[in-house]
Amino acid sequence: MDRTIDMIEWVAASFVGIVAVNIFVSVILRKFFDTSIPDAYDFGSLLLGILIFWGIAATSYRGAHITVDLLWSSGNAKTKRRIDIFATLVLLFVVTIQTYTLFDKVLVTWRDNVLTYDLHLPTWPFFAVAWLGDVAAVILIAVRTWRLLFHPDQLDDHTELPIRE
Repeated sequence: MDRTIDMIEWVAASFVGIVAVNIFVSVILRKFFDTSIPDAYDFGSLLLGILIFWGIAATSYRGAHITVDLLWSSGNAKTKRRIDIFATLVLLFVVTIQTYTLFDKVLVTWRDNVLTYDLHLPTWPFFAVAWLGDVAAVILIAVRTWRLLFHPDQLDDHTELPIRE
């Protein structure tokens, strides 16, 4: 399972690189060569959507997303674990509903034959890749929930806390 988690994180990181390259090349072409990549804006928007959903997968498992730990930090170990379990269950519920609704968006985009502006490429494959990121998020959040409940020692929670030397 850890290998799958690492692979999902690498996919998310790859989309960060793809979005950065798209923006960099577009800016260089516009600034110095007075031209642009056809559909660069559409690709940028669609790739950013993919990046967001794969990023949700990567950050949700590690617990590296933005949190408010005022109550958590004042609790003992048992209270902290209960808060983590409750928060992860809520996150699992929300992301599962989001995944369901995003699949509907993939189908609607495919049925309506939504195309990019310049090259007239179908946009549904981009939506499908974003949906796969959401599916990965559900899987990773479910694994996190399982590990929180039955194997809490396998999680490295709250990595945002400073490392003591």
